[in-house]
Amino acid sequence: MATEQTNPQWEGFPSDVLVDLRPRHGGGLRERLEHGLRAAIQSRRLVAGATLPPTRVLAAELGISRSVVVAAYANLRADGYLEARQGAGTSVRLDERHDAAPSRAAVRDRRRPVELPPMPPIRAIGGLPDPALFPRAQWLRHYRAALAELPDPHLTYPDPRGAKALRVALTAYLGRVRGITCEPDRLLVCAGVTQGLTLVCRALRRGGARRVAIEDPCFGVHREAIAMTGLEPVPIPIDERGLDAAALDGHDVAAVLVAPAHAYPTGATLDTRRRRDLVAWARRRTALIIEDDYDAEFRYDRVPIGALQGLAPDRVVYLGSASKTVSPALRLGWAAAPPDLIGALQREKRFDDMGSGLLEQLAFARFVDRGDFARYLRRVRPIYRARRDAAIAALNALPEVRWQGAAAGLHLHVTLPGDVDMARLASVASEHGVLVDDAAAHWADPAQAPPSLVLGYGQLSEPTIQRAIGVLATAIAAGRRDDHPAS
Repeated sequence: MATEQTNPQWEGFPSDVLVDLRPRHGGGLRERLEHGLRAAIQSRRLVAGATLPPTRVLAAELGISRSVVVAAYANLRADGYLEARQGAGTSVRLDERHDAAPSRAAVRDRRRPVELPPMPPIRAIGGLPDPALFPRAQWLRHYRAALAELPDPHLTYPDPRGAKALRVALTAYLGRVRGITCEPDRLLVCAGVTQGLTLVCRALRRGGARRVAIEDPCFGVHREAIAMTGLEPVPIPIDERGLDAAALDGHDVAAVLVAPAHAYPTGATLDTRRRRDLVAWARRRTALIIEDDYDAEFRYDRVPIGALQGLAPDRVVYLGSASKTVSPALRLGWAAAPPDLIGALQREKRFDDMGSGLLEQLAFARFVDRGDFARYLRRVRPIYRARRDAAIAALNALPEVRWQGAAAGLHLHVTLPGDVDMARLASVASEHGVLVDDAAAHWADPAQAPPSLVLGYGQLSEPTIQRAIGVLATAIAAGRRDDHPAS
């Protein structure tokens, strides 16, 4: 196929940008279109903010299927080259890579050498959802409706417990999907799981508690959050079956924090026997179980596992949020608490921030209540599963590398050969444009952690995942201590 030129009549799209679809570059049409657009952005023939034609327009101009253009745009958004805004179409992303972009006239002057901008780093870290999959159209519709329906007198400080509409919607959803036993009056809306955990720990400390048991390893931020409330976090080792309640008997703790659906970062699931044992321990000791249910909605290979709270509503505080499902930008979380604790949590919340943002709560209530949340989850699960599968396939090609936690979530825990120097590995990976997350920070004693990393795949396209793991193979080889003795 000969070189094609994009539509010179499309407003905002430079008329001199050529997209070469000839097969000399290898790959299919989608790969060649991606290559052409990416090269135009890197050479700044497409400047920051330039608007691209709608997919059907570009497809017609190039004489190709619209689905090819849709897939190419999606991958370039995932790689950080493009962004899509509701009502504004698709454009070259405005970020630090483009801040110093020259004028269009300068770009067109081919006599001047053009310095290529640095490639954006591949962030193979954490376990967050893809911002490009955020349901902008649905969210905007619900936000507008919530604002339009809100009476003027309600535009004041929100109820610290949370908007009743959201508490009612969440109670119904969590009861149906997660097996939660709760009433709206026992549900508190907060700014995410970390704030919910902080509120619980502060309430416990005011009641005389001094220590809280935690899984080891666990999400390191939560361990630090507990310590910042004045409580002592007590690490309890876990295995592939989760936390063993028998290990708690030798410790004087008022509560235990667990992630029974998908422990962080290993992905271990608390099995049925240990769930019963943990509830029995809590009843025997009159202790509290704090349940972080952060990855339950993204379960791929097993029957969904109900929340622990359903076994003992009087002894479990259930914590959930929209951060790992929709977006952490929403800052929406919730806590379902026993009757004797909910009042204390409400007081802590009132003096913490006077309540969470009302408009976001009302929009999310509509999002949940009208079924758009469930439809969104059905839409993105296959996408994340395909990305997980791509990560597993690439990791399986690496010798001496093992992975865990594939049944759910948006990350894998990757264990590396025992002689890998993690600092060296991270440095080499960064030099090659890939950021990795050393898992040692999630152990109470990082020195006891095996060489391993948290590989977040949720925000990466499948080709990007493959490139990242290719770099990881190079970094592992460079990080072997036999070749690079520690200084």
